[in-house]
Amino acid sequence: MGISVTLKDDPASVLRMASEFLASQPVLHNMILSLLHARLAHREPGRYWVAADEGSIVGVVFQSPLTIAATLTPMAPGVVVAMVDAIADSGMPLPGVNGEAATAASFAGHWTERCKSAALPSQGMRIYELLKLGEGGAIAGKLRRAVSSDRNLMVAWVGAFHAEIGQPISDPEFFVDRWLSGEQLWLWDHEETVSMAVSREPVAGVVRVSGVYTPLEHRKHGYAEACVYGLSKWFCDEGYRCMLYTDLANPTSNSIYRRIGYSAVAEVLCYRFE
Repeated sequence: MGISVTLKDDPASVLRMASEFLASQPVLHNMILSLLHARLAHREPGRYWVAADEGSIVGVVFQSPLTIAATLTPMAPGVVVAMVDAIADSGMPLPGVNGEAATAASFAGHWTERCKSAALPSQGMRIYELLKLGEGGAIAGKLRRAVSSDRNLMVAWVGAFHAEIGQPISDPEFFVDRWLSGEQLWLWDHEETVSMAVSREPVAGVVRVSGVYTPLEHRKHGYAEACVYGLSKWFCDEGYRCMLYTDLANPTSNSIYRRIGYSAVAEVLCYRFE
């Protein structure tokens, strides 16, 4: 019968089809799982390809918004080829992909052959999971959830964070308001607010930590490490697994997370198609 690929535009239908598959590796699949749940709460146009082999789901590709690179689950080589063929045959534009290193590289290679386009590596990342929480440093201050009175400061910080990582956004207010309403924005205070982090909505028992940012004037005091440590401990105490992505170009953040107790579980590559 072979591998079949189905295109969906409704995140709810994707979750009905693929929730068991996605939950089978909740850390490696967390990005797509959490984004699908986010699209249920905040609708945005998207394309979602689901691959099945003999009735079993074997891969998912997520693209939303439609102007950004698609995100891939880890997939076997034959599944990658079927996905590339299905997307290429549809004629739909794909500006790039990101996912587990071997899958992303295989997809990019097949895409260049099918579409006669270049695939340029644009970023390397690493997935970390908290396996054993460390002792934590004796950093002055305390962790708290952000409240409405923090909004203006958070809007400025979120805009600065995205500009610093090379992914500027035009509407940081949108994200801040969403995170405030979901109680997902966390701050470290020491006399004043000095660092922030974001906890994504828990899915399949896993919480993804993201958006870790300390303004330049507050750096080199350990505030980001203290913020992530406190946030990770809070969710561990609630019974959740914690994970995060790091940029391989930033050795400082990678060393900070290892001290907290995070261990690398996979590498991620991003490719831009031209």
